[in-house]
Amino acid sequence: MTVLRRLSQDTSGASAAEFALVLPLLILLLFGTIDVGRYAWSLSQAEKATQTGARWAVATDMIASGLYSYSFATSGSVPQGTTVSAAQFPGVICESSGGSASCTCAAGGTCNFPLTASTTAFNNLAARMAQIYPGLTADNIVVTYSWSGLGFAGDPNGPDVAPLTTVSLRNVHFAPFTSLIFGGQVDLPHFAYTLPMEDGSGTSSN
Repeated sequence: MTVLRRLSQDTSGASAAEFALVLPLLILLLFGTIDVGRYAWSLSQAEKATQTGARWAVATDMIASGLYSYSFATSGSVPQGTTVSAAQFPGVICESSGGSASCTCAAGGTCNFPLTASTTAFNNLAARMAQIYPGLTADNIVVTYSWSGLGFAGDPNGPDVAPLTTVSLRNVHFAPFTSLIFGGQVDLPHFAYTLPMEDGSGTSSN
């Protein structure tokens, strides 16, 4: 009985047992705090990459290369020197899949000009954005050219339209450290940035 009483009153290992119980919660709290900072940093990177991508898209080669070379005056029967209407240019959406870029006419519109896409221009854009947010690929990026009312048919110095150019991100995920325990990823919110088209040609942006 004396031995049993002594064992029941022995607390020499209590601290170690309590620490073992609390340790997983402390580790989870630590990694959770780090993940909050990493997530905020990822948001900042994604936003800056999108802004830089828009700047790159308007100052370098157009991804919608068919639009750049098309003359609405010569081939589209638009009077020389007049503004191309929204009906004649409803907009173009350019995406990349499997390493190849493609452009489609914006929903609800009919594009009578070539929808040729430059994969090289798209990959150059993706490479520039990935310098700011590593991990981005061309498949994460969408470039949209929308009617702005700027430009004129038969412009000898560039595309007949000076579209609003929007660069946006899609399917971008954040993998927290805690996903090693619980699994899953966090989707980043939608990022988009718009600038008016400039020269639409060249291989570098200032």
